[in-house]
Amino acid sequence: MSDLPKVLVLGAGGFIGANLTERLLADGRHDVTAIDVDGEKLEGQIGHARLTFHRHDIRRRDDSLETLVRDHDLIVDLVAMANPSLYLTNPLDVFHLNFTENLRIVEHCVKHHKRIVQFSTCEVYGRTVAGVLGKDPAEMPFPFREDESPLIMGPVKNHRWIYACAKQLLERVLHAHGLEDGLNYTIIRPFNFIGPRIDYLPSEKAGNPRVFSHFMNALLYGTPMQLVDGGRSYRAYTHIDDAVDGIVRILDNPGGVCDREIFNLGTPENETTIRGLAHRMIAIFDEHFRRPGDPHPEIIEVSGEAFYGKGYEDCDRRIPDVTKARTLLGWESRHDLDSVIHHTMKYFVEAHRAKTAKGS
Repeated sequence: MSDLPKVLVLGAGGFIGANLTERLLADGRHDVTAIDVDGEKLEGQIGHARLTFHRHDIRRRDDSLETLVRDHDLIVDLVAMANPSLYLTNPLDVFHLNFTENLRIVEHCVKHHKRIVQFSTCEVYGRTVAGVLGKDPAEMPFPFREDESPLIMGPVKNHRWIYACAKQLLERVLHAHGLEDGLNYTIIRPFNFIGPRIDYLPSEKAGNPRVFSHFMNALLYGTPMQLVDGGRSYRAYTHIDDAVDGIVRILDNPGGVCDREIFNLGTPENETTIRGLAHRMIAIFDEHFRRPGDPHPEIIEVSGEAFYGKGYEDCDRRIPDVTKARTLLGWESRHDLDSVIHHTMKYFVEAHRAKTAKGS
């Protein structure tokens, strides 16, 4: 057993977790225990000398989760259901995993005096002031600030917000434990990370992934590019490598600057509408990846209710203020929007064509 700090990554088999685990192993400064119900995205890492992988569901009612927390120096909690379609079809499961089960992890950290890095979501900010006032969000570009911006949720009947409410409530409980019990926590609010290993193509696997995968599916399989509610919502995309760099700086916590702090991690310069994303993806695909016979997808508009179901509502604009990350961590994103799109598309195209060639 080495003398390196021991990091427990819960939810390591997901998109962020797999990329973070790979980086921690490459850096060589930690022993890593990776926990998830699925290890598919960790292929190539399982078997590494400094990685212990457990296929484990944190909802198990035994002492195993507490033992894992007790035996590690730093806890990184990525466990979540983070898919808008599930917020509408399985709202109670979403609430219980994102709040109730994560709360158990927090309570174990309190009991055993462990530092926790808790992943939240930019969705805790909810609706923008422009959205509440019925104004054009293009005319009111107010960045979300971690310690100042109000967190405005939609009405209860729009239960799409149950995910954001669960995450927001968990943040508030962490803050309370910091005040009353001295819990050392850092909260990360990710803003639309994309890159290799994100989601899957719906033509290859059942389900309803995030928008990039749907648009990629259209380019590879010819399904329509569906713009939910016209694709008017804005998003700011961050390359997963840039995101992981920021996360590692938070884990390192130089001088304790991250103690009991909340950090936005995002790239405001990479903002576009969903409609704009669709057109940029088509242009980049045509320039770099198109082959004779590849389909030309049709762009269509569809209502949020038709695409997701009753109870859907969206945030019209999410601009991250990343002043704190820049000031305290010296962190900057390196990838512009076209670079982020190109790198993520390359991953999907190569995987799809390798699979197609193998099956032919």
